[in-house]
Amino acid sequence: MKITFLVVMAMVFISGCARVKVEAPKEPIKVDISMRLDIYQHVVKDIDNIEDIVSGAPKNAKPAENKSWLNYFLNAAYAQEGLSAEVQAAALRRRDRRAQLVSWLEKGVVGENKSGLLEIRNQESVDPSLGGLVRAENDDRMLIYQAVAEKNGTSVEEVQKLYAKRLQDDSPIGTPIEVLNETTGNYEWKVKK
Repeated sequence: MKITFLVVMAMVFISGCARVKVEAPKEPIKVDISMRLDIYQHVVKDIDNIEDIVSGAPKNAKPAENKSWLNYFLNAAYAQEGLSAEVQAAALRRRDRRAQLVSWLEKGVVGENKSGLLEIRNQESVDPSLGGLVRAENDDRMLIYQAVAEKNGTSVEEVQKLYAKRLQDDSPIGTPIEVLNETTGNYEWKVKK
């Protein structure tokens, strides 16, 4: 009885030590990135809508690039989600302080950094009220970034990258902007020309 039990246990133990052979797949691995593109498009659309409020641009200032029926229905369905009242209020506050900020941007005192936030670049020319103005603007921007990220199921950092590009592109000439130096791979401050 003991011998039979030991033989059975030995066979179970030996058969339990199976080898697994790992091989590379014969076909290349395919990754579907369509979802990522869709999120990117919706984030950019939200950025455009918010910046239209901030700049006071008319709602339909840009011509539609793709006029297929499918796009029409998808855009109409997505637009129903809209921007929250909190985001719209932040955009309106940004619009109200825009003229003041543009003058500081043109003078090179305030710059647009890589995260879509303002930074005081020239401390020598700082008006005492400028710190509060920059803080209020950055607070409203972060509120917007968080809401857009949450709405689109992406990270705040991803929204900030996209928004920073838009804000730097829209900034007036003379604005210090923080951009990636392709050669070194580091971010550097340059004056927009």
